[in-house]
Amino acid sequence: MKSNGISRRAFAAGALAGTGLLAACGNGVGSSGGSVIDARVDATLDEMFRSYPNTVQLAEKANGMLIMPLVTEAGFVFGGSYGRGALRVNNVTVDYYSVVKGSGGLQIGAQQSAHVLFFMTEEALSEFRRSPGWAAGADLEYVVSGEGDSVAADTTTALSPVLAAVFARAGLRIGATLEGTKYTRIIP
Repeated sequence: MKSNGISRRAFAAGALAGTGLLAACGNGVGSSGGSVIDARVDATLDEMFRSYPNTVQLAEKANGMLIMPLVTEAGFVFGGSYGRGALRVNNVTVDYYSVVKGSGGLQIGAQQSAHVLFFMTEEALSEFRRSPGWAAGADLEYVVSGEGDSVAADTTTALSPVLAAVFARAGLRIGATLEGTKYTRIIP
């Protein structure tokens, strides 16, 4: 009896090779995701420096900045948010990150916002980069609030290891807090 089909061994080897090939397609290598994020980061920094001049001094003093150009947040009792951005050290992108936040309570609405974290000490920057998933806490000092108030970069704020500038883009949602927000390194 003559066999015209493929052997089981050849089929298994082909399937295994195909699976590895398909898995490599989603790893971000060779994609334009990084350049898209970088373009959005540049536009966000330009907007922040123009709207909140005090952040120029902070950027010059910071050891690194995490820029999240577009974070979309929505909620109806339970809510969540997601965005992607870049970590820059000496004005050069060194890593890409995603941001995720979940919330519950009395809430309704949606908004898009941007935020920038200024790492004012080398220790804070190193801790952020070493962690598998860094969560922003209540000890974060805000230099720009959700209502658009700009706080001067004085000696009090300059002593905080991590400073945040949060500014709304569009939407109807009250509050601008990063507490409980988790940042994770990604390959775009």
